[in-house]
Amino acid sequence: MNELLRLSALELGRKIQTGEVSAAEAARASLDKINGSELGAYITVSEDWAMTQAAAVQAKISEGALQSPLAGVPAAIKDNICTLDVKTTCASKILGDFHPPYNATAVDRMAQAGAVVLGKTNMDEFAMGSTSETSYYGPTRNPWNRGHVPGGSSGGSAAAVANGEAFYALGSDTGGSVRNPASFCGVTGMKPTYGTVSRYGLIAYASSLDQIGVLARTAEDCAGVLDTITGHDVRDSTSLNIPADGLLAGLTGDVRGLKIGLPAECFGDGLEKEVGDHVLAAAAVLKSLGAETETFSLPLTAYAVPAYYLIACAEASSNLSRFDGVKYGFRAEGCTDMADLHKKTRSQGFGREVQKRIMLGTFALSTGYYDAYYKKAQQARAAISGAYHAAFEKYDLIVCPVFPDTAPALGEALTDPLKTYLSDIYTVSVNLAGLPGISVPCGFDEKGLPIGTQIIGKALDDGRVLNAAHAYQQATDYHKAMPTEGGAQA
Repeated sequence: MNELLRLSALELGRKIQTGEVSAAEAARASLDKINGSELGAYITVSEDWAMTQAAAVQAKISEGALQSPLAGVPAAIKDNICTLDVKTTCASKILGDFHPPYNATAVDRMAQAGAVVLGKTNMDEFAMGSTSETSYYGPTRNPWNRGHVPGGSSGGSAAAVANGEAFYALGSDTGGSVRNPASFCGVTGMKPTYGTVSRYGLIAYASSLDQIGVLARTAEDCAGVLDTITGHDVRDSTSLNIPADGLLAGLTGDVRGLKIGLPAECFGDGLEKEVGDHVLAAAAVLKSLGAETETFSLPLTAYAVPAYYLIACAEASSNLSRFDGVKYGFRAEGCTDMADLHKKTRSQGFGREVQKRIMLGTFALSTGYYDAYYKKAQQARAAISGAYHAAFEKYDLIVCPVFPDTAPALGEALTDPLKTYLSDIYTVSVNLAGLPGISVPCGFDEKGLPIGTQIIGKALDDGRVLNAAHAYQQATDYHKAMPTEGGAQA
């Protein structure tokens, strides 16, 4: 393995700034890794575009005109985030040849900081899934064991970072879609507070839940990327007008005096013992660094999954109605009228999982069922948010698992979708409440598959979440492990 690929994004950025490594050398190292990969982490690899960007960025660095800590560092973008004139498919047939006429705000901000974008990563179709197996372009495989999934829906982004095919990547998190694959692939994945990163250019699944996040090797890398892409955007009505940087500078690694709550409901039935033991060990590390830990009750946890899926599917039903075969994307042939065009286009263009969630959402919003399902789900959401608010009156942070077990084998989750939905129990409530959460590597199971622990903070307390994760990584080495070609640790 090229030794450059072992560096974190910020470590590489420093070497590029000092001239030890050129942006072109870094891009070539990542592209060579991608070209030799069988993981299916990318849908589109833009080699010529990446090398052109690298040359332009290097010229600015050499002139002293670009001093961003991430300038010249190769990155990847999840394929539901718009990139100007670069195919953006949402891993769906219905958008198979869509070339956006604009960049997402987050992509523009990366470009201004000198990012070198390698391509667009694979994902569950329209971000609907937890395994990255529902992609029209085929599944992504876990770099630690190719017979297992990388998690989802940002599985391509996580696999790319874990395997050295990008130094960091953007993903999107609707119910855990950054944190889940980060846990399965042994990387760090941060979902920021809702509204802190603009959603302009993120193709919507569930607008009140979706949030662009970051996958990288370390919490420090995540902080550096979020400093770059965070900030108010007038084109996003949910964008918060708050200070846009300071996360990286705030990483002191000092967690002394912090009160950390461990929700009893997250360590009970359904949690694999190996996972629970490693998460509790991670909490013990934070305690050894000066934090206080305490078990407490976080009520209403049982309502999180049904509330999430009702709300998410209802919003998906509305958001995906724009894909009708008229304005853009795939259009079915041989249609007799407009209704026939809509029906055939959606039947042929959407995969089974997307169709299923649209149908569920349409049902929940239909006359006679709105109050019974969607309205009650929103009431449950408010109650869950209230429970978190009460918890954060006493605790600074909450630590819990990301997923009940490690990465399942390919195909396993598709045979039991209900079990897969229920497995989102530890992540979806964070999106329902709009809170920041991060997954950090905390060990491996007996099969050699990574385990992640989740750190959750109150709204707009992203800096404290990142600092706790950084402190943990300063005291441990799990985030430094990389898979070999055969899937073992390197």
